[in-house]
Amino acid sequence: MSSEKTKNNNIQNENMRVPTEIQTLIAGIFPNTKYFDAKFDYLQVQIDELRRNQEDFKEHLKDFKKDVDYRFGQIDRRFEEVYKRFEQIDKRFEQVDKKFDKVDQRFSELKADIDKRFEQVDKRFEQIIASIEKLSDKLDSRETEQRNFTIRMFSISIAISILGALGAFLKLIGVF
Repeated sequence: MSSEKTKNNNIQNENMRVPTEIQTLIAGIFPNTKYFDAKFDYLQVQIDELRRNQEDFKEHLKDFKKDVDYRFGQIDRRFEEVYKRFEQIDKRFEQVDKKFDKVDQRFSELKADIDKRFEQVDKRFEQIIASIEKLSDKLDSRETEQRNFTIRMFSISIAISILGALGAFLKLIGVF
């Protein structure tokens, strides 16, 4: 009777070891979810930093545009002051009126030229803003592509791990 009990206990102990060994094997093969959480958190931090840098860049461009507009406004005021001085000179010196008409024409041409330059600068700023928006869209699409790639690689690694675990299990059972 005692030998039968011992045999039954040995069989039960062997049956209990197999699942714990398999659990240990599976735990060693499958990657830890904390690893993937850390990687996804790191990717999110990088994406957030890119967005912050992009916002900072947009703010710098806005400030730059304001500074340029302010400086051109000062130039316009200076030209207006010079024009006023010439009007006062016209009143004082009526004999040299023709010469100052030529100067007025030059200033009008300069003002038209400056207005054209302002338009070109405004168009350039619009192009830069459009370029920034395209870059933002490109970054968003890259983010999506990177996430899809990461998920694909994760799925492949899980599949390989399962196949490895299945092979080890089959080898343990004695199929191979």
